[in-house]
Amino acid sequence: MSSDRAVLPWVDDQTYRDAMSLLAAPTTVVTGLDRNGRRWGFTASSVTSVSLDPPLVLVGVDRTSSCHRAMLSAHEFVVNVLAGRHGELARRFATHGADRFAGGEFDIWPGSALPCLPDANALVRCATFQIIPVGDHDLVVGAVVEARVCGSDPPLVWYRRSFL
Repeated sequence: MSSDRAVLPWVDDQTYRDAMSLLAAPTTVVTGLDRNGRRWGFTASSVTSVSLDPPLVLVGVDRTSSCHRAMLSAHEFVVNVLAGRHGELARRFATHGADRFAGGEFDIWPGSALPCLPDANALVRCATFQIIPVGDHDLVVGAVVEARVCGSDPPLVWYRRSFL
């Protein structure tokens, strides 16, 4: 498959954004530690299961994200799968410059120093497996080393540029 724009014209940015806003996506907060042990995290709707054998998940991270460098240098991270009640938390973790951990909702994953949200619907602890540069994002593939199902509340969904 070619990425040469001369082969086929690409859709304009606004039309693409409008079309993708109609693709409902589950909302997560991805968390970890940087090289100095500082917590970092960001809201991500580009998270998906990739493989069962081995168990792998994919997280898309924009190269302009304030967490991009920390995410790419992390040896491990946690995908916190949010419930509908986590809308304010998702907004905080999506806000550039915000004190994302100010709410005090996060605990430490036992046996590690990784921050995790104990009342998330699910927690997925991953070891960085592979990083794939694609377009303006990097796709971080994580090998799932632990997972916990913590609840079954309706999910927080990103749809039409809003959390539902």
